[in-house]
Amino acid sequence: MGKMLIKNIGTIVSGDVNKPILDGDSILIEDNIIVSIGKRIMAEDVAQVIDANGSTVLPGLFDSHVHTTLGDYAPRQNALDYIASALNGGVTTMISAGECHTPGRPNDPAGTKALAIVASKSFYKAPPAGVKVHGGALILEKGLTEKDFAELKEAGVWLVGEIGLGSVKTPEDAAVMVEWAHKYGFKVQMHTGGTSIPGSSTVSAADVMATKPDVVSHINGGPTSISLDEIDKIIEETDLAVEIVQCGNPKAAHHVFEKVKELKAFHRVIFGNDAPSGTGLIPLGILRNICFAASVSAIAPEQAICMATGNTAKVYGLNTGEIAPGKEADIVIMDAPIGSVADDALGAFAAGDIPGISIVMINGKILVTKSKNTPPAKKIAVLIK
Repeated sequence: MGKMLIKNIGTIVSGDVNKPILDGDSILIEDNIIVSIGKRIMAEDVAQVIDANGSTVLPGLFDSHVHTTLGDYAPRQNALDYIASALNGGVTTMISAGECHTPGRPNDPAGTKALAIVASKSFYKAPPAGVKVHGGALILEKGLTEKDFAELKEAGVWLVGEIGLGSVKTPEDAAVMVEWAHKYGFKVQMHTGGTSIPGSSTVSAADVMATKPDVVSHINGGPTSISLDEIDKIIEETDLAVEIVQCGNPKAAHHVFEKVKELKAFHRVIFGNDAPSGTGLIPLGILRNICFAASVSAIAPEQAICMATGNTAKVYGLNTGEIAPGKEADIVIMDAPIGSVADDALGAFAAGDIPGISIVMINGKILVTKSKNTPPAKKIAVLIK
């Protein structure tokens, strides 16, 4: 693809919660990868130049909790193109939490394996709207063996969907399977809180701690939350990643933010939607999570952005989510929306306003020029070459 230069950047948000703002006004990309960040970068043989016009540049957003099926279709909501809509909300990577809404979903060991393999391979072969969808999260069913996890890993499956969706619900049944999953390099998610759909189960802090997943799915409820005391127990007594979802309990979400501020545990929080589900489709859900954290819970907006980008990338071991040399060039350019009291995107988040997105790219390829879902930006990035 050659070289691309983004110049005249107002603010660069790194995605690294330990150093969320970078010093620089230019980013050079070559062959899908970020090469350098600096001031007034000059480069020869640049094929494309983007003038950011003082806008804010940040890594592409993650949705860490999506119930995909196959393709860009949500049967539970009878809706098409929800992934493309999320792309227009700045989402460049999605993590499946289990294809539980697939019509006629098989719930025997052979069937749940087959679904995971098909979904994983399908999304990697044909990413909807160009979004990096990591699909095929295995739903745990009774009867799965260690050999099944070895075979799934060989087939390219590396996620376990949120425990509680299938017949394996209790720590007694789940813990040994989680050990097998970790042995073969899987990342494991676990439903937390009250029941969400028929067939799911209520999961307590004690259940999570006994099972030892990697991610505490929707710690603020999906949509019903565990108690605030139980939330504290998970945050204080484990080092697990805790996921805030848009489809959850806002009071519980605020409590999580207050607790991580107290413990300076910002690196543990990741953001998802938990959609498509009974609570609907939310194309701007990740932006809304950032707004809530920054405006209601007074998390620094650049730290909230890191929760939606680099934090999730680190949890899942993916080479994106940060503006840094060697990282995949998944990038969003945005600014305060017209009419906002804010002057830039970070100020908009702090004020509770959804910024306006002017460019979204994945692997250095521009896929969105002017979002169809966000309000128009005050300052608009443009492709000038």
